[in-house]
Amino acid sequence: MARENGRKPIASNKRARHDYDVLKTYEAGIVLAGTEVKSLREGRVSLVDAFAQERDGEIWLYGLHIAEYGFGTWTNHAPRRTRKLLLHRVEIARILEKLRDGGVTLVPLSIYFADGWAKVELGLARGRRSYDKRQALAERDAKREIAREMGRRLKGRAGTTRRS
Repeated sequence: MARENGRKPIASNKRARHDYDVLKTYEAGIVLAGTEVKSLREGRVSLVDAFAQERDGEIWLYGLHIAEYGFGTWTNHAPRRTRKLLLHRVEIARILEKLRDGGVTLVPLSIYFADGWAKVELGLARGRRSYDKRQALAERDAKREIAREMGRRLKGRAGTTRRS
């Protein structure tokens, strides 16, 4: 069987990008059981309520839900078990140093396959206040409207509205 090439996204945590300002991102490998990998390939994963923490000098992922594999037997995995993340010692030291400073948390942003290996994109993030969230939404809507208007102008239909 040929080996996969490139990056194949499985799931992303859109809520995390809304609730947090991502300061820095890291790519980490993840220790999985065989049925977990098969379930990931089917896209049966949820990053809602997932977070990462330090335990015994290592980074662990909590709350990640990988659904049980449909064709698994008694060897099937527990859907919400804690999973070890694979990072270099230097990266772990940098992350822990920033986490100890306070005010930041480690949030999984997405999970994907990179060249056949399951990876998690972690974000070192600071929580947003509610008015920051509203401001970010307003900025995004304004950018979308500007892009829409620029598209109309390029097509020569400036200021026209669509009617049903």
